[in-house]
Amino acid sequence: MAEQAIALCTASDLKDGELAVPFDVVYQGQTCRAFAIRFEGQVHAYLNRCAHVAMELDFQPNRFFDSTGRWLICATHGAMYQPETGACRGGPCRGALVKIELTEHGGVVHWHTSFNLKPLDF
Repeated sequence: MAEQAIALCTASDLKDGELAVPFDVVYQGQTCRAFAIRFEGQVHAYLNRCAHVAMELDFQPNRFFDSTGRWLICATHGAMYQPETGACRGGPCRGALVKIELTEHGGVVHWHTSFNLKPLDF
């Protein structure tokens, strides 16, 4: 199966350090929540799954940033992740968040499927 680019949202829906745009993907045979954010002008997306224990990160719907807007934080465990890479930078975590490739062009943000990530309609 070839990789696909799937329209996610308008570019203006993602503002630096603010609310995420959620979406669903199939990852390793399971339907999972994912989220897209903007940080320092760039868009990023990850599975909504803490690297410490497989629980969703957001403390309120679509809120992933800490109060400084500098880190993504797991509401349950306090693990902190770099928004631009998903790498763990503090607290209990094993590894990094699972990154989903995004592109932005023509005012639209697209997410990209890969060998282990599929849209729900497949």
